[in-house]
Amino acid sequence: MERRTFLRTAVVGTSAAAFGGTLWRGAASAAPAQPAPGPYGALQAANGNGIQLPSGFTSRIIARSGQTVSATSYRWHSAPDGGATYADGTGWIYVSNAEVSSGSGGGASAVRFNSSGTVTSAYRILSGTNNNCAGGSTPWNTWLSCEEVTRGYVYETDPWGVKAAVQRPALGRFKHEAAAADADHGYIYLTEDETDGRFYRFRPNTWGNLSSGTLQVLVAGTATSGPVTWANVPDPAASSAQTRHQVSGAKVFNGGEGCFYAAGTCWFTTKGDNRVWAYNANTSSISLTYDASLVTGGSAPLTGVDNVTRAGSGDLYVAEDGGNMEICLITPDDTVAPFLRITGQSGSEITGPAFSPDGKRLYFSSQRGTSGSSSGGITYEVTGPFRS
Repeated sequence: MERRTFLRTAVVGTSAAAFGGTLWRGAASAAPAQPAPGPYGALQAANGNGIQLPSGFTSRIIARSGQTVSATSYRWHSAPDGGATYADGTGWIYVSNAEVSSGSGGGASAVRFNSSGTVTSAYRILSGTNNNCAGGSTPWNTWLSCEEVTRGYVYETDPWGVKAAVQRPALGRFKHEAAAADADHGYIYLTEDETDGRFYRFRPNTWGNLSSGTLQVLVAGTATSGPVTWANVPDPAASSAQTRHQVSGAKVFNGGEGCFYAAGTCWFTTKGDNRVWAYNANTSSISLTYDASLVTGGSAPLTGVDNVTRAGSGDLYVAEDGGNMEICLITPDDTVAPFLRITGQSGSEITGPAFSPDGKRLYFSSQRGTSGSSSGGITYEVTGPFRS
């Protein structure tokens, strides 16, 4: 999303000491993550791309907005945002949204790599849409591109650029941010980028076919952890009222951002209060994985929480919209530390973190680069000894 300033809110409900904690270890009573040295050590001096990385890691620029992608004739889109990767034979594909209006190139693009990581092609997979912010991949290898506009749509796209994109109104019309597919339970989770946003899930009538199904919203009190229920959204098209206002008791989340599902848990972020939440799909409960206001013994290392992804090691990588322009790492043992920092780009935000299918490369973008303009976006790749 475009960078904005939000007031941090006080913790509401029961204290995190009693109820917070990550759920990927089943430790419902653990406290939210606290600062500690990261598993890769301290950040080194900025490299030639202006990125501070731990020792042993390197970076390269994959694409720049408005310029042709190396070895192709394709001009990379403005304001690169949410992204994901897909296996492609012995190579892979990275897709990236364009968070600009339809008249400025809104939609999504893809770049293809061979087995050695060399770019072989780049192309459009979605055009004519507005403010495509984050999204999510599906188990059937499509990319869900989400419009961050009032009564926005989710578009299902083909990362290979062969099949035409399809609008999916059954997933609801609201200010979409991100999506995460839960093949274990048969749901698509959805975040809403409003200060009084909600957290949704969609159950397709047939798994793998998003043309019809049931949209539900999470219902709970003000506590930051505990059991939750779900209620059907009566009018997913929002023709009578905004979806977030249709169900009494639906829990408010302050500025929903990225979300990612793995191993029974959907992690999602809320930028208005700098929190990372965990929804345990096995127990239908929520807890806090991270809360900047609960950091003790110093300043919070992670602020402006935004897009999120997860490594095979179980480490969460959370990108900052502003903050120190960092991607921070939250480990399974509840510690948080910067993994990388982009220097000289304070007018930007980090977007689209996603690992290559083999887990050896991390892709992400600086949405507005050094210029602070949507036309100045830069998409990067980092390689190194990532934990598996």
